[in-house]
Amino acid sequence: MSPNAAVPSVFDLQSLSALKNGVKDADPKALKAAAQQFEALFLQMVLKSMRDATPREGIFDSEQTRMYESLLDQQLAQVMAAKNGTGLAAVIERQLARSAAGPDVLLDEPMGPLPLMPGGQPHSLTPARDAGLPLAPMDRSGGMRLDDAAAVPGAAVIAPTSHRQGGNDTTPPAGASEFVSRVWPHAVEVSRATGIPAHFMVAQAALETGWGKSEPRLADGRPSYNLFGLKAGRSWTGPVAEAQTTEFVDGTPLRQVERFRAYGSYGEAFRDYAGLLLSSPRYAGVVGTQDAASFARGLQQAGYATDPMYAAKLERIIGGNALRVALAG
Repeated sequence: MSPNAAVPSVFDLQSLSALKNGVKDADPKALKAAAQQFEALFLQMVLKSMRDATPREGIFDSEQTRMYESLLDQQLAQVMAAKNGTGLAAVIERQLARSAAGPDVLLDEPMGPLPLMPGGQPHSLTPARDAGLPLAPMDRSGGMRLDDAAAVPGAAVIAPTSHRQGGNDTTPPAGASEFVSRVWPHAVEVSRATGIPAHFMVAQAALETGWGKSEPRLADGRPSYNLFGLKAGRSWTGPVAEAQTTEFVDGTPLRQVERFRAYGSYGEAFRDYAGLLLSSPRYAGVVGTQDAASFARGLQQAGYATDPMYAAKLERIIGGNALRVALAG
């Protein structure tokens, strides 16, 4: 961005109306500005958390000073987002551009009220390749059976969530500490930008991959780095790991071959996952919560997984001894 480029003011209410009109017309400049506003909101959340963590006392601590600090933080967030920020705006901009391209590109199913049994598979957006899709029509439990490798030549192998180790064990599964040490720095990086607790994301990655032992692999044996079970939609042009997976349809498990996205690193996988949660209104409540139960239930209710026990399993891992020991190690 040019140093002389105008930075939106928190007091400029007319710019919001102009931005809404521009987004409706799919104006690329308006989409970019809207993405920056989303990033500014999350940067503001980060700044607020920093303020809340700072001890307050003395004559300069009052409702008036807090109001001016809040205004300062809002404007600072606008400035940071307008000057490239954390990179989240670029991810969200790609998703907005994909949305504006039309329903054939955006969706594999018509949008409507969420069913009581959450349906749909979240697709992702990766800044290095392609903006992902919101929800595709195929349900998924997030995993594959270990004994299905021979059924699909070159397929990735993932243990289904019903067979993965939870968080109530007195000792962590073998290799859990090593898995956590590999993914933790990336979780912390994304947590700072989004406010999602890092150990929530690590716990979900552990659930999806069996603590890293069932991470999908490409046909040639290379790792896919897919930690969150995100599938490859029609817009995906990157590497793909195919595998047989167990899908829950109306509560009944079904077996089918699915295509999963492959990344170049764990960092890409975490950014992709974060971009999905940030850009989809379905996950708005998930991003803002610091409560493990609300996070787990919110994911399932938003359609992230169809395993009826997914939320309970994730909550157990988040609060379980296995993750605590792995993090301490």
